[in-house]
Amino acid sequence: MPEPAAWKYQKITKPMFEAEAVDCVFYGRVVTCVGDEVIEDGYVHLKDGKIAAVGARSDMNVVMEDFDIIDTDGKTLMPGMMNSHAHLSWDGIHELSQQSMFDPPEIRAYKAAGNMLKSLRAGITLVRDLGVHDANLFTKQAVAQGIFPGPRLLVSGESIIQTGGHTYWVCREASGADEMRRAVRDQVKGGADLIKIMACHDTLEFTDEELHAVIDEAHRNRLPITAHATYNDCIARVAEFGVDCVEHGGSMTDETIQILLDKKLPIVTTFSALVIQANEEIARAFGIPEWKIEERKRAVADKSRFDGLVRAAKAGVPIIFGTDAGSPAVEHDRIVPELGFMVEVGVCPDNLDALRAITARAATLNGFGDTLGTLEAGKLADMIVVAGKPDQDLTALEKVEMTFIDGKRMH
Repeated sequence: MPEPAAWKYQKITKPMFEAEAVDCVFYGRVVTCVGDEVIEDGYVHLKDGKIAAVGARSDMNVVMEDFDIIDTDGKTLMPGMMNSHAHLSWDGIHELSQQSMFDPPEIRAYKAAGNMLKSLRAGITLVRDLGVHDANLFTKQAVAQGIFPGPRLLVSGESIIQTGGHTYWVCREASGADEMRRAVRDQVKGGADLIKIMACHDTLEFTDEELHAVIDEAHRNRLPITAHATYNDCIARVAEFGVDCVEHGGSMTDETIQILLDKKLPIVTTFSALVIQANEEIARAFGIPEWKIEERKRAVADKSRFDGLVRAAKAGVPIIFGTDAGSPAVEHDRIVPELGFMVEVGVCPDNLDALRAITARAATLNGFGDTLGTLEAGKLADMIVVAGKPDQDLTALEKVEMTFIDGKRMH
């Protein structure tokens, strides 16, 4: 593995924020996110930061007086949710290029801190932050060192682009294979967990030599690499060159879908900007111009534009939840619009599958398939308590009452 980031050599005498893991039995409805399993009258036992037991309340075999008991009165217990495409240092309110060019680093830090709190309150226990400059490297340090409470973080450092490429004002520009390799190495040195590239906008970006170099260098450093890829030619190209994941996705031929299947590549869909900005009342409150609102309304209404993603999902390409949080009107606690549209458009067949996209499948994408993403004995105790039945009505996820990470109550 690469050398650790410099801050990992620091001794932590005492975290500024710390909490003890609970030893507690919760009664409630249990959506385990293992297939379609729902236990209507169930329990979850959290102990030593892990899930000690899960099952039907009638099958409990623990001695009751040994544990604290929380009866949620029929609320839903489910795994902590994961946002696999977010930008913590964008606020979800202001225009992106302006924030990116004119926010000082201190303001980016405050925005990330606030958005981590909003994420925890929304039941998000893991955020995959795909970059606002290199701010997320420091966000990860702050959480890891107990300087500020936050969800689990996977961070990319700076997204890497060709010089003058898509969103150059917030990414690491590079030209030529050697600069691509240096750009990767700088993110690795800073402590990145993965590498992100911006592989297209209206046209394909990177020469073949550059694309090979950036992917090869990420893999040489044993990091996964993901690509912003929004239409068929780009998706097929990055898949064939060897990326590990596709961000956004878009139109796809059957041949491209087969490449994704053959290489076992997932897609993190991000519908939220379209869906939320198509809501006139919300969009106007955020200052979205009228022409953009009309454009978004047309896009949401035209379900044929999502046909490639739907066919990919039905063919077996894993579809993972992400919102592109931080985009205008896409605040970090907005979960339901994305999940609802995933079901409406058909990339998820039903609510339970959408819940797996934000839990079990997200855990697999993020390298935690064996330890997170489902409520099963032995897994880490990342759990939320929801006032309602999200498997039947996704809007219940707007009422998260408790959030636990490693059995520690974070909300």
